[in-house]
Amino acid sequence: MNLRPDPTFHASPKLAMQAPVENFAFTVMLSPDGSQSDGIAVVDLREGSDTYGEIVHQVIVPTKGDEFHHFGWNACSSSLSPLTGHAFLERRYLIVPGIRSSRIFIIDVKEPLKAKIHKTIEPEEIFEKTGYSRPHTIHCGPEGIYVSTLGGGGEDGTDGPPGIFIMDCETFEIIGRYEMDRGKQDKHYDFWWNLPQDYMVSSEWGLPPQFENGVVPEDLLSNKYGHSIHFWDLRARKNIQTMDFGENYQMALEIRPAHDPTKTYGFCGVVVDTSNLQGAIFTWWRDDDGVWQSKKTITIDPRPEDPANLPPLLQGFGAVPPLVTDIDLSLDDKYLYVACWGLGEMHQYDVTDPMNPVLAGKVELGGIAKGENHPNGKPFAYGPQMVEVSRDGKRVYWTNSLYSTWDDQFYPDDEGGQMVMANNDENGFHLDPKFYIDFPKGYRSHQIRLEGGDCSTDSFCYPSV
Repeated sequence: MNLRPDPTFHASPKLAMQAPVENFAFTVMLSPDGSQSDGIAVVDLREGSDTYGEIVHQVIVPTKGDEFHHFGWNACSSSLSPLTGHAFLERRYLIVPGIRSSRIFIIDVKEPLKAKIHKTIEPEEIFEKTGYSRPHTIHCGPEGIYVSTLGGGGEDGTDGPPGIFIMDCETFEIIGRYEMDRGKQDKHYDFWWNLPQDYMVSSEWGLPPQFENGVVPEDLLSNKYGHSIHFWDLRARKNIQTMDFGENYQMALEIRPAHDPTKTYGFCGVVVDTSNLQGAIFTWWRDDDGVWQSKKTITIDPRPEDPANLPPLLQGFGAVPPLVTDIDLSLDDKYLYVACWGLGEMHQYDVTDPMNPVLAGKVELGGIAKGENHPNGKPFAYGPQMVEVSRDGKRVYWTNSLYSTWDDQFYPDDEGGQMVMANNDENGFHLDPKFYIDFPKGYRSHQIRLEGGDCSTDSFCYPSV
């Protein structure tokens, strides 16, 4: 334990933006067929280093078939909350769940070039203590580590709804379920919160039979995937309102609240509108009467395409849907980045007015039936997927794999893992031709975490000045 708060913890978003730049990134390495063990790649981000833009260390786990997906820190700026009992933690460990195995690895990255496995939590412990399976998203809260799950109990994960459980942030013991009253929530995906305002928002993807072996076309066209978000009283641990976007807005995924805790709004990305194949972003907010509201503020159109150029799953539509699979909000709450995995585009929206976003920039890379190469001439498999923004907002990193079985459905002829970076500077939003990482053969790439925190990691407890 430290004798003072970790220097990477910041009271406000503005202070975090002024912090030193990141030296390393930690990125998922996943084996899509389970023939190799998954791992975490350590990427050198030190400009001027002889190994800049290279994988300089790997932590490969001993098991196979885990499918690493989203992962997060044991502690972050939320530790500075007045409610915390853990202000002197270190941002030292990555909590890495296997979405297929329900196994969790705790990886010590205090020395990035010597990162190593600290502890393994077997799936049986998760099942026994929570009744949940398929751990998915990690958020560090003031009193512990929150873990969302995509499955309930039973072999196929449909014995009861999925939810959130809490882990001790020092011992990594599983404490138990979060929910006291889940209301209408019966599916899960992402979640995030505003700590001073004492609310949490969660979203929905689908149950394990709807995603583990690929998208189920019948369920998608019948609008059976998630299309609601849920608002919670964070401390009372109960659902206070469920908001249905409309059943055609299938797969309400990433939740991105404003970083400044005085603001009471945020964004949610929707993968596809089944009525027209558009992608969508909803802005949500709380009105003066305390009721949560939402409005669709961004729509992204599909691209017409010769069916002969499309994967079998899309040939009947004669178009490429955007497939909005990730979004990220800069720490100053100015830019929202939207990954259009199907189109092969990363969009940058100015959301200074969150009710009226304006497209400020766009990068094209990969894409169904397009396959746009990187500026260095090298290929980029699939499309832009997991996106992470540096604290100062000047660098935007992304990878390309969505989920192994979905990759194979939408991009049956592609293979590989890449990580790239775009600059956000006086020349606008543009790819850096010098930054391009091709992952080892047989591996794909997914979630990115930046040393010292990033824009989808930390919760801030104090307003920016």
